[in-house]
Amino acid sequence: MMPTDIQEVLEFSLLTEWGVLTAEQLGEATFRSRTRGVDLEKILIDECGVSKRVLVGALSEYYRCPPIEYDERLPIPPEVLAGLGAEVLSLGLWMPVMKDTGGTVTIAVRYPDSPELLAEIKKYIKAEAYEFRVALAEDIRWFIQDFLHAMPGCLIGTERTGLAYWRNTMAQWRTRLACYRTDLAKARTGLSFQRWGLGTLALANALLHSKDMSASPYLYFFLVSVGTVIFFLGLPTYVRIRRSRMTPPGHHTLVEVTAATVSFLEDYHFLEDTGNKPPTKGTMLARMGDMLSDHCTIFYPSPSSRVRTQLARERNVLAAQRTIAACYRTIYARARTGLAFMRTGFSFMSIGIGLISYFGLGILTSFDLCLVFVGLLMLVDGILWYMPVRKEQAELPRSLAYPE
Repeated sequence: MMPTDIQEVLEFSLLTEWGVLTAEQLGEATFRSRTRGVDLEKILIDECGVSKRVLVGALSEYYRCPPIEYDERLPIPPEVLAGLGAEVLSLGLWMPVMKDTGGTVTIAVRYPDSPELLAEIKKYIKAEAYEFRVALAEDIRWFIQDFLHAMPGCLIGTERTGLAYWRNTMAQWRTRLACYRTDLAKARTGLSFQRWGLGTLALANALLHSKDMSASPYLYFFLVSVGTVIFFLGLPTYVRIRRSRMTPPGHHTLVEVTAATVSFLEDYHFLEDTGNKPPTKGTMLARMGDMLSDHCTIFYPSPSSRVRTQLARERNVLAAQRTIAACYRTIYARARTGLAFMRTGFSFMSIGIGLISYFGLGILTSFDLCLVFVGLLMLVDGILWYMPVRKEQAELPRSLAYPE
């Protein structure tokens, strides 16, 4: 039942008694409502500055009915929503919002004195008892949009829940990426120990090769022992990273999982032609970074709950940018680790070859060959870590390299 003009005025007549509005202001607001076809409550809120709480309090006094306001956190049981359509609820301006353990269903309703209301509710909702609570029409419409299942983009609270789920998914992946970068840092620390150890061994070997025994030979063998100990202190750290359950994944795995974590864009952002056509990049990760600029939605919805939905979308896009940037940092950490191994491997290969070339073959040549072999292993391992990342360096999206 829609209200008559007189009922609309009577509903909010308490506002004049409470000193919130004068009779002239209420009459002017009523005239605007009729001539413009807008709910009187909306005129009172938007143009007269009356708070929602005061309006719903006036309705509660008028209908002698407890009030209720829109709250997206209400745990509405799915069974009370089964079979309900948005059109039926919008026309009648009612919405089931709670159900207690005794089976009583609480209904938010705009016109609790409607004679057809109870019959219509019983037609769609079977319950032991019904409890009415008066609410503003706008709040009931928000309840309907919020809790009735529909396609993403037509929702409010449920869409924000989905967006929050994806933010958590991206945060978990960024945490995992941070763990990978920590492992890579540990590997580089282990490499530093190996580098110092091999350097000490190479120094001792060069001195032994020179046959300069003016100092005690025990000093040279002491240097060999110290270098060996330092080398083997760093070796387990790297081997453990290589063999551990947290083994840093390959380049393609990092990119593919990152793409999966930003797949929410396909479900929550509907794009046709944004007019933004960046040049096609050669790598998947770079194309993903450029794609994000199309998904930065800007619009100005009127219900405040939709503003929160918009902000949730923007937070997700920013989270997607951070996720892709975290993937780049992890990939570059792999590249730095690879370069460190290449640098160290090449150095020790050069030292080993230099010692063999300068001193020739002898008793200590086996150690020189070990230096060459270890250096070669480090060089090959570093190339395996670095080369998959090489193509990404030239494809870094501008939006990530030069943030606004």
